[in-house]
This record gives sequence, structure tokens and C-alpha cells, in this order.
Amino acid sequence: MLLMTKFRQQLNLIHVGFIAKGILVGLLSGLIVSLFRFLIEHSLIFWQFAYQKMHQNIWWGALVILILLLIGLINMKLIHQQPHIMGSGIPEVETQLGGNLKLQWWPVLWRKFIGGALAIGSGLFLGREGPSIQLGSSIGQGVAAGLKEKGTNERVLIASGAASGLAAAFNAPIAGTMFVLEEIYHNFSPLVWMTSLAGALSANFISSNIFGLTPVLHLQYTTSFPLRLYGHLLLLGIILGVLGIIYQKVLLALPSLYRQIKKLPRRADGFIPLLLIIPIGYFWPQTLGGGNSLILSLAHHQPLALIVLGLFILRFVFSMISYGSGLPGGIFLPILTLGALIGDLYGIVMANLGLLPRSLIMNLVIFAMAGYFAGIGKAPFTAILLITEMVGTLEHLMPLAVVSLVAYLVVDVLGGAPIYESLAERMQVNQPHLVKAGHQDRLEVPVFEGTTFVNAEVRDIAWPKEILLVSIRRGEKELIPRGDTEILAGDTLIVLTDHNRRMQVKIALKNLSRRH
Repeated sequence: MLLMTKFRQQLNLIHVGFIAKGILVGLLSGLIVSLFRFLIEHSLIFWQFAYQKMHQNIWWGALVILILLLIGLINMKLIHQQPHIMGSGIPEVETQLGGNLKLQWWPVLWRKFIGGALAIGSGLFLGREGPSIQLGSSIGQGVAAGLKEKGTNERVLIASGAASGLAAAFNAPIAGTMFVLEEIYHNFSPLVWMTSLAGALSANFISSNIFGLTPVLHLQYTTSFPLRLYGHLLLLGIILGVLGIIYQKVLLALPSLYRQIKKLPRRADGFIPLLLIIPIGYFWPQTLGGGNSLILSLAHHQPLALIVLGLFILRFVFSMISYGSGLPGGIFLPILTLGALIGDLYGIVMANLGLLPRSLIMNLVIFAMAGYFAGIGKAPFTAILLITEMVGTLEHLMPLAVVSLVAYLVVDVLGGAPIYESLAERMQVNQPHLVKAGHQDRLEVPVFEGTTFVNAEVRDIAWPKEILLVSIRRGEKELIPRGDTEILAGDTLIVLTDHNRRMQVKIALKNLSRRH
């Protein structure tokens, strides 16, 4: 008996428990997001059929207008009831994980599901991935509520749900986990990545059983990209970075642009893209939706350069109109589509000039998708893993990394910030009424190489008065800090602070640990 008690004390069941909770979150998220994805895909089929029928019978046009107006009214009502279902939902998830926003999970879940399925399914240039991430995070929050989890434990399950949502949307569990760590949670906490990975794998298991094992963007190519032509990758990365910073600037300016050009209340902005989609659907029904079918079509039919340029302009402008309206829908897949068109256009131009074999154009389409997202989202690891999983091959890792790194550096040099982080900061500024709870909370602060924390002793740092440094995580160990404890690069500082001041403390610690 004594031996069994000692054995149990030696076991670390905390991680096992969270992995089990992550699996539960993943299975539920996989079911909900797969249904969400199924409805969107089949709705797009209906809308393409309806627009084709408009050429034969004018009454189909009246039916299309009537249904689109009904979709606008439903979304206007849902947004009025719960404003945080607007847009992709990723800024909301990021703010929740930052401890600066508390939402009721069920009202968000069902409204986002209905509103997103109707808006994205109608053919607007919106992606399913952002809403899928918010749906997953809401399920994670719901599981946490059912298990009476609070604070850090609740956020871990929300993060797991977010990873599960992206995994189910794209059949990309590794990229889903990395996206949460790199872009949303901004922390490679072992507890977070293990729980998120468990959820993502479980969600991917569900979605793979429903949609099959074929990668979402299974693009065919004839040969690997030769090393002697890597100069093209550098030039393509620069172009993607420049166009990426333009995308960021325009997207962040959309709210003010909408206010200048119309007199509708904010929740009624959705009527604008829903009416403007009609001529696009009538003349170019094959372009409707987030863009994955358009990307796949490039592998079977190579358009002329002017047509590709026209498609890029059309998708850039209307994706901005669609997202700027606030209708539930993301920018993730539209960004990948724009990147694919940039790569395709670059390849066609270079092939016409005799500087590149035409057989390599599809390679550039794949590379540009990763590079464009890496620049705009400033999440290169996520971009590389996502495209690798979506395309279904590991052969592109080296060129994907080169293009992504160059695009990232160009955006960084030009002063661009991660787009989802920028949207989250703007949301907090514009909505000071965000719900907060006054209780003590844990904050994890990673220590990066080259910052003032590295090799400093605890007593030498002018800690903010609002915090208490309770432990230092070093690898798999947790140290109780003393005055002479030396902080090392790679450590994670665990501090205790008032929940209401979590964001201010996080900013203060970030400024305190500035780089040399």
C-alpha cells in the first residue's frame, strides 16, 4: 500500500488529464466544424447552380436577391445580439487568451455557426478557418465551464479548441497547433501545446473520416524547384512582402472607409457585399467562395497573365469589401488564394520572358501561398506547416521556408505587425466595455535570447508592483525564485497578478525585457 502511494506521487498526471480534456474538446470541435464546413461547401454548389439558372430564367434572379436579403437580415439580427461574432473571430480568441475578454460561449457558438454558414456559403470571398477557430474555442470554453475550470486551465482548453477548429477546417493538425502557439497564444507552454495537439489530432480524425484523406489543396506538380533558380524565390518573397504590407494597410483602414461611404448602421454593412456579389456570381460563378476551388483549378488550366491579374484585383477588392462588412467570415483562405494568384502571375510572366520553365509555375503557386500568409500574419512556421499539410508533400520545405522568410522580413522592415494581433488591439481600443473579472490570475512570460532578462538575477530587475513572481519554468522543471536566481534564455516566468491588470502587466513586462 505504501509502495502504491509512493508510485502515485511520482506520476505526473497533470499532463495526462489535460490531454484527455484536449481530446474531448477536439472530438466535439471536429464534429461541429465538419458540419460547418459541409454546409458551406454544399451551399456554394447551390449558389453556383442558382447563378447559372439566372441566365435562363429571370425569376431565378428575383429568388437570389430575396435569399441574399434574408441572409443579410438574419446576420444583422445575430450581430446585434452578439457583436463578437463579426469577422473571423480570431481577434476575439486572441483577446480571450490574453485574459482581457470574457464571452458567453453558447450564444457565440450557435450565432457564429448560423451566421458564418449563411455568409460564407453565399459565395462571399470569406474563409471558413477564422469562424472555425472561434467555434472550436467556444467549445473549449464550454468544456471548461462544464468541468469548472477557471483562469489558466480555461485558457488552455480555449487554445485547444482553437487549434482543433483550424485542424478540422483544413485537415491540418500540426499547423493548427502551431498557429495557436505562434499567432494566438504567443507562448510555447508545454501544457498548451500538448493539449492543443491532442485536440487538433482528434478533430482531424473526425474531419478526415467525413471528408477523406485527400489534402485540401492537393496540387500536382512535375518537378522539384532547382537550386540554380533560387534567385526567383528571393524576388518572389520581396514582391509578396510588399503586397502583404499593402494588404495589411487596406484591411486595417476598412472600418473608416465603410463609415465614409455609407450611412447604414454598422450591423447592416453586410447588405453591401451580399448585393455586390450578384454580378460576380452571374458572370464568374466559378470564382465564388474562399478560393480553394480556384486554387485547385490552376493545376488543370493555366489562364493568361491578364486574366490572372484581373482575378487578383477582383479577389483583393471584393475580399476587402466582404471582410470589412463585419459578416462572420475569415481572411485566412482568401489570403492563400491571393498568394496563389501572385505566384501564378509571377510564374507566367517569367515563363513568357524565357527566364523560367513553365513546368515550375505550379511550384511558385504553392510557395507564394505560404509566403503571402507568412508576411501578412507574420507567422512563418504556421505558413510553412499549413501549406505542407494542405498540399500533402514534404518536398517543398526548403523553398517554402526561403519565400516565407523573405516575405516576413520585408513586412517586418516596412513596419508591418501580425494582422490578427493588430485587429485584436484595435478591437480592445474600440470596445472598452470588454467584460473582465476581478480575481488573481497567472501570466506566463517567455524569456527570449537578447533581452535584458537574460543572465540577470531576480533581485536586479525592477518588477512592476502589481505582480508576484511565483516560479520559473526551465525545461520540464519549475524553480522557486530567490533573489540570486539567475534567469536564462528559454525560461518561462510565471507571475501572479490581478486579472483586471493582466494586459497592462503583460505590456509592462514586455517593455521591461526589451532587446539590447
